[in-house]
Amino acid sequence: MHKEEVELFLKRASNFLDGAKERFQKEDWDLTCFMAEQYVQILLKATILEKGGEIPKTHSIRKLFGILYQLTKNDIFNYDRKALIFLESAYLNSRYFSFIYEKEDAKEALKIAEEVKDIVEIIKRNDKNE
Repeated sequence: MHKEEVELFLKRASNFLDGAKERFQKEDWDLTCFMAEQYVQILLKATILEKGGEIPKTHSIRKLFGILYQLTKNDIFNYDRKALIFLESAYLNSRYFSFIYEKEDAKEALKIAEEVKDIVEIIKRNDKNE
């Protein structure tokens, strides 16, 4: 297993979530959304690396959820598709386009990030109990 690499990715993911929360406090809605997306993307990639042994070359959170479903066969990865599409859009919109996020968007991005965090924690607890 790639334990050191997984730990590095988990630390990076955690830093993105902390950064998203800090940007929210500073009313920087665009960076809040972007950093929440990065958190989820890196968290999912770390989990895939831990379970499958390699990191997929995709930025699509929906594809990452699909890969985790294939690795775990756990229906917990049947997450709200619209929420994932919203968060995925933050990756491009906040970096490349003149799209402006609002406070409610930033709240939603943080909510999705926390829900994905909970999903991953449930999977890890289940793995320990097996």
